Amino acid sequence: MTKLQAVSTCVIRSAKPIDRNSPTKNIHLTPWDLQLLTVDPIQKGLLFRKPNPQQHRELATSSEIIKCLKISLSDTLNFFPLLAGRVAACKNGDNTLSFCINCSNEGVEFTHATASGLTVADIVQPTYVPKIVKSFFPLNGVRNYEGVSKPLLAVQVTELVDGFFIGCTINHCVADGTSFWHFFNSWSEISRTRSSNLTVNKPPVLERWFPNCTASPIHVTSPKEHLYDEFDPPLLEERVFHFSKEKIAELKAKANSEFGTDQKICISSLQAVLAHLWQSVIRCRSGTNADEKFSFKILIGARPRLQPPLPEGYFGNAVHFVNVTTTARELLENNSGWAALQMNKVVAMQTHEEIMNFYQSWMKNPKIVKKSEVVTNSLIASSSPRFDVYGNDFGWGRPIAVRSGAGNKHDGKITIFSGLEEGNIDIEACLTPETLHAMGEDAKFMGAVTV
Repeated sequence: MTKLQAVSTCVIRSAKPIDRNSPTKNIHLTPWDLQLLTVDPIQKGLLFRKPNPQQHRELATSSEIIKCLKISLSDTLNFFPLLAGRVAACKNGDNTLSFCINCSNEGVEFTHATASGLTVADIVQPTYVPKIVKSFFPLNGVRNYEGVSKPLLAVQVTELVDGFFIGCTINHCVADGTSFWHFFNSWSEISRTRSSNLTVNKPPVLERWFPNCTASPIHVTSPKEHLYDEFDPPLLEERVFHFSKEKIAELKAKANSEFGTDQKICISSLQAVLAHLWQSVIRCRSGTNADEKFSFKILIGARPRLQPPLPEGYFGNAVHFVNVTTTARELLENNSGWAALQMNKVVAMQTHEEIMNFYQSWMKNPKIVKKSEVVTNSLIASSSPRFDVYGNDFGWGRPIAVRSGAGNKHDGKITIFSGLEEGNIDIEACLTPETLHAMGEDAKFMGAVTV
């Protein structure tokens, strides 16, 4: 059995001096950020083949690659100083806490590890995601509120026989998926160009934005009060289902033809794929009560929905869940177009006014997310096929696969990625082995999946 061995661990800091007079020296957290104090960080990583030494002589050895990644990471932190900081908690007179990000440049954790005997094929060829992939990510088991003492960003570069896996763990109070890949894209850009004139294509906007939140920090109860809300997840497996551009077009056309001819509504490609997946999960779950309610929670971005939209490069959280609820009977007696239409209706309701009403209500009664509240009879979809995953070239070629870590995994966690080929979508499904194995035998579902 392959074992992971840590070769070295160090702290990477920004080379740029701290500007103690900067307006972004201390960044107060918004309701979007504060809701996530007790959940896990974001964990995403990319698998690369090793560079060809004949084509990349400056990266001919592992030590040279690691050195290049460390230097470029330090340079990238010049633009993303909050990632090298820590969360600061301040106790208020009413026995509540307020939180901010202190851009203190305490540094990012960087680990170089090796997995002797493990190849790229060992990661991408098995039907189910190998358990060892979870060990490719640092800070496993850490919660976001622990950012008061733990790094807000940790990187682990795991060397395989013929490849590298670059895994990143980012505190979810600091960044959402859009911001996570903004950082990753910027890091790979700086590493690839190796220019003395350091710039990034999309500079981050560090100031947090939220109405009525700029005058004073928000008061919330201690996140530790929510830690007794634990649940024991069942044994889980993960599988990546690949949907080609052609199959996605078929699913979308089918869904739009099934629900009617209302030209004001157009089911999206992603809604069609998720509806197809949702029906299969319910079909394949054993012991399902036909009248039992099931929900599909979808994490949607607020950036373009706000008026005016958030500025390009806004770095932070700007997402919230929408909830699509139905019974197993309704879901299975109707076609996939009906299921996709339910998603479409709920997502269409998320206007500027709806978002503002929700969070202004939240301000009156701040509520931190509890894990057990979101996992019962639920699928939860996060991430997006719009994120630039496969454009991350650090200087020796593009990645060949993307995987996520153990953070926030439960029965029903659905992670959405763009596919390796343009227009494709990959769905990383985390479910019980029984459900996942049954889906592999579900001819109706697998008919749209590229094996």
